[in-house]
Amino acid sequence: MTKVKVFKKGSDFTRITCDGHTGYGVEGEDIVCAALSSIVQTASLGMLSVAGANIHIKRNDKEGFFEIIIPEQLPDNVAHDVQVIFATMMCGITDLHEEYSDFIDLEVCDVL
Repeated sequence: MTKVKVFKKGSDFTRITCDGHTGYGVEGEDIVCAALSSIVQTASLGMLSVAGANIHIKRNDKEGFFEIIIPEQLPDNVAHDVQVIFATMMCGITDLHEEYSDFIDLEVCDVL
């Protein structure tokens, strides 16, 4: 199972971690894992390339770990775009979680 943890400060997304393989199928043929990875990696590329944000990414493909950390100090226009991309990513993850909740655990945490 992949554990997805999303962190928010107020209404702003600050970080997401995806940890573990979903176990839906054999490694390399797991469509649920591939879908989740595609959603998260495409969002991270959008934050980097489209929004121009200097986000922090940690990745370990072998262990199925991917993390995006949003810096606290971003120009207002960049921060806005990052939040829109993050919210869009959450639409995809939430939809995937609803269909495959036996393979994806989704938790949203408030950060003080």
